[in-house]
Amino acid sequence: MRVTVLTGGATAERLVALASAAQIVAALRERGHTVHVVDTVSGIVAPEAEAELLRPAVGGAPADAGALDPEERRWLSEELGTLPVVRGADVVFLCLHGGRGEGGTLQALLDVVGVPYTGSGALASALAMDKDLSKQLFRTAGVPVPAWFMAPVRPDDVTSALGWPVIVKPSKQGSTIGLSLVKQAAELEPALSHAARYDDEVMVEQFIPGRELTVGVLGDLPLPVGEIVPRHELFDYECKYTPGMSQETFPAKIEPTVARRVQEYAVTAHRALKLHGYSRVDFRLSPDGDIFCLEANTLPGMTATSLLPQAAKAAGIGFPELCERICRLARNLSPTRGD
Repeated sequence: MRVTVLTGGATAERLVALASAAQIVAALRERGHTVHVVDTVSGIVAPEAEAELLRPAVGGAPADAGALDPEERRWLSEELGTLPVVRGADVVFLCLHGGRGEGGTLQALLDVVGVPYTGSGALASALAMDKDLSKQLFRTAGVPVPAWFMAPVRPDDVTSALGWPVIVKPSKQGSTIGLSLVKQAAELEPALSHAARYDDEVMVEQFIPGRELTVGVLGDLPLPVGEIVPRHELFDYECKYTPGMSQETFPAKIEPTVARRVQEYAVTAHRALKLHGYSRVDFRLSPDGDIFCLEANTLPGMTATSLLPQAAKAAGIGFPELCERICRLARNLSPTRGD
């Protein structure tokens, strides 16, 4: 196949996307495919420049990508549809996190160009990116979720309806960027301000103590359940992308009946948002054995420490095969792709 990997992007998760792309490009070439790389900020990445841009290590802090935003806007509006490596690709592999690349804008543009791309369509991507809307759809589909408010929220509202502590996070952001665990009323306003740096909509969510679980969905089938035990109090950016900062177990050491329920909820959530191709759905398992769905990721990370590749490996699917399967799922959705 002729595969064009779109990566980079003008978001705080830019470095995660580039690290994922480094893995994906190498894996697809190992399988014998012709691969081109395009940064949605600067355009085609020359082969001799790939090693400098595509670094497998993410680093301990999110990227400051605000200055890149005008360049991405210009590139997407003026150049995306003109590049032969995009228009002539058998499939475009979307390796982007957050912003236009994951939230539906890029997907809509590629629908106009008429080229198959990996992951979900424009509507599904937008729904999954908006944590408020996605949680409403999960709840309607029978998938349990933590209680939540959208800001503005007063401390009294939290005390009476949610209880302390709570999670404060941007509604449309990933990699726990802008997220805070708020344990008392005095911490609420600073946390709201911090989250608002990354999104104009902020969620205040009931904190569920217990175990962190995740389920990858490939095609329409769940992968083995994984458990994450971070070295920090939360599975934060550093723990996600720094080797050794968390312990991930696939399959998770939980009761088979619990594992099946979590997998069933993952597939139900995947379908509720009309997701396609693949996704990763995250959960908390409370000390009382209750399961709560936190969110669905339409373009989950594919770095060396990422969870979806670990889940696939536990199912007997190596990383190069996983990348190839994702490409073939995308091609099978075209040309009648839709949400």
